[in-house]
Amino acid sequence: MAYDLQLSHIGKVYDNGTPAVIDFNLDVDKGEFIAFLGPSGCGKTTTLRMIAGFETITSGDLMIRGKRVNDLQPEKRPTSMIFQNYALFPHMTVRQNVMFGLEVKGLPVTEANHKVDRILDKLGLTEVANVRPTRLSGGQRQRIALARSLVVEPDILLLDEPLGALDANLRKSIQNELKLLQRDLGITFVFVTHAQSEALALSDRIVVMNAGRVEQISPPRELYTRPQSIFVARFIGANTLISGKVRNVAGGSVSLDTPFGALVAEPPATSITTGAAASIVLPAEAMNVLPASMPEAEVRAKHGNVVPCQINRLQLVGHILQIGMTLPSGEMVQLEGHADKYRDTLRAGAAGYVAWNPADTTLIAQ
Repeated sequence: MAYDLQLSHIGKVYDNGTPAVIDFNLDVDKGEFIAFLGPSGCGKTTTLRMIAGFETITSGDLMIRGKRVNDLQPEKRPTSMIFQNYALFPHMTVRQNVMFGLEVKGLPVTEANHKVDRILDKLGLTEVANVRPTRLSGGQRQRIALARSLVVEPDILLLDEPLGALDANLRKSIQNELKLLQRDLGITFVFVTHAQSEALALSDRIVVMNAGRVEQISPPRELYTRPQSIFVARFIGANTLISGKVRNVAGGSVSLDTPFGALVAEPPATSITTGAAASIVLPAEAMNVLPASMPEAEVRAKHGNVVPCQINRLQLVGHILQIGMTLPSGEMVQLEGHADKYRDTLRAGAAGYVAWNPADTTLIAQ
């Protein structure tokens, strides 16, 4: 069975010779929710626009359900796109906005009305069908944009940061609705965002891009816990990176010489040899902060790795304790933990330890 969407060695070079997207490869199953994530200028929106047909493809093949669509005009592709500003027609009512795409396709009036009625009902817009979008809230306008895109029954829905203009609370609410709607409809969604939390919460897989290239494609949890490159480790989550050289590889563990002494890590997915440069990726969630009054040998026996630190700041926010520390290298590290875990054990201005289990970290060869 053909994939819903395939990008095979897709590239985009602008007329001035600047590469925007370099050798992009991705296979998307029907009904998947894919997020493109990365910093500004990484090529994620350009890739989305190539899928939609708004940007020409310099190299490679773009396939939708087994059909090559490189040269197909946007209106002839089985895709629909929602832009960040929604691009609604202010002089039309909600119903007229949603109907517009069906009129362009020349659908019979009776059939078009039936489709519009159904999508307005599904998205809770029936009561405002005859109101103009300018009189409605941001959340309602976002639903109108969704309705207008979904009513034409695309194979693939493309979303270019459609929640960017919403306030934080409304954004969270719409995120939940969007995921439920996507699962209900079974339509493939390709979603561009610069917000990590959005990509991690909504998508089945995340494509992390950097300078036009794909850095990693993984499900959210795998991406968060097992980054495959230094860029991803720095970009996703709140990780501390400890660089060193491999001293020994034996018995399912790797020993590294680091500025903090010898530390132990699990071997990476790829092979690594003695003397190689590597970095331990230490997530904030894996860290345990302990008072220096505990014997270091006891801490090491329990957790595996120990690094001294200076505890600078303790701030209680609800049931979460925010901890600010300085490592011997001078690096500032921030982490959060449940207040009960650290109750009456830490003191600002005191010495302590950061300790962690090697299994909770990732080792990346450099």
